[in-house]
Amino acid sequence: MLEYYVYIVHCNDGSYYTGITNDYERRITEHNTGHDPKAYTYKRRPVKLVYVAQFNDVNDAIAWEKRVKRWTRKKKEALIKKDFDKLPGLSKKIFKRNNLSS
Repeated sequence: MLEYYVYIVHCNDGSYYTGITNDYERRITEHNTGHDPKAYTYKRRPVKLVYVAQFNDVNDAIAWEKRVKRWTRKKKEALIKKDFDKLPGLSKKIFKRNNLSS
């Protein structure tokens, strides 16, 4: 059975990159050796693996990667730190009311 991994790397410029692979160790090596000059991480090397999740179903892995990619930096950092209690609060949008009184 093939396994799939969703991973997050911390880039040299301080940004995060989220990806999916069936071999995360090989993929991190590819990021760090500059395997693809067009890749987001190419000019942000070296990268450091900060999160990995394993999946048996590629569709589950793809869904998780897409979800995490939409998250804010703070929410990704809570996931990386395994601070799962903070995740729901970081999901809520905060709406500010405009004071339209005359």
